[in-house]
Amino acid sequence: MSSFSRSAQQWATFARSWLLIDARMQPPGKIASVCSVRLQGKHKPIYHPLSDIGDHVVVMNTRHIAFSGNKWEQKVYSSHTGYPGSFKQLTAAQMHQKDPTAIIKLAVYGMLPKNLTRRTMMQRLQLFPDDLLPDDILRNLTEELPQPREIPRKLSEYTQEERDAFPMLWTPDFQLSMVVHFLTYRNTTHTHTHLVGWETRASLCNR
Repeated sequence: MSSFSRSAQQWATFARSWLLIDARMQPPGKIASVCSVRLQGKHKPIYHPLSDIGDHVVVMNTRHIAFSGNKWEQKVYSSHTGYPGSFKQLTAAQMHQKDPTAIIKLAVYGMLPKNLTRRTMMQRLQLFPDDLLPDDILRNLTEELPQPREIPRKLSEYTQEERDAFPMLWTPDFQLSMVVHFLTYRNTTHTHTHLVGWETRASLCNR
């Protein structure tokens, strides 16, 4: 390893880097996990719980995060100021509509150490609801982190070559034969049921 690469590695280790991550179509927990590691500096070889060596993390597109299942309505955020009657609960959808950055902020806050260093780490977290970032932050960015999960593509976004190369479980001839068999079976079952029902009604009328 040359002296230049050693000096660059040492500078990257001790300096605070500005990292960018895109939260579009990503679960808040996955984004918060990545942010927590970078804010604490756990990715550096000189990490120590008492050392303040974390990086700056910029999260954009927090408005376009994604939840699995029905968590937008099932997940509830509670708050209480300590005064009587101040207990409040909001669903994830209500919280996100009120503040598009609140869900990511609370998720990161919950994954940081529960001590006095958490407030300092949260000051290095920058959240933006869209992809419009200030110029002073854009000048400081040094790296863009990969998204934790790959964004699933729609069928219309695949090219014709990718569709043709996709492995098929059944050949077109087999699919056509299964469709013909299903239609034949359905028509036969429907006719048989109709005849049985007619005979039953006729026998009841003859009594």
